[in-house]
Amino acid sequence: MTRTEREHLWHQHIQDWRASGLSGMAYCKQQSLTYCRFVYWRKKLTDVEPVADNTGASGFARVAPPVHESTTDGLRVSLPGGVSITGLHAGNIELLGSVLRQL
Repeated sequence: MTRTEREHLWHQHIQDWRASGLSGMAYCKQQSLTYCRFVYWRKKLTDVEPVADNTGASGFARVAPPVHESTTDGLRVSLPGGVSITGLHAGNIELLGSVLRQL
């Protein structure tokens, strides 16, 4: 099978999988496909080349404390959706790990 034929075959599998409503793993079991090959081709055929960014951004977000808030005792963690965890210190930092694992 040529590379073009393989690409076409996997492109069809990806389309069929999307239409099936199944998880990738379930689709692969149903079609007797190797899941890791499926993931490889799904990524290869659906990833879009990143657009060149002339701003020189590194992909990291700049983190800075808010200017309008004064620093209080402990650490403050703000999560998307408005969730904020405050008052963290060495005595309760393990609690943060437990909370984040639950999110």
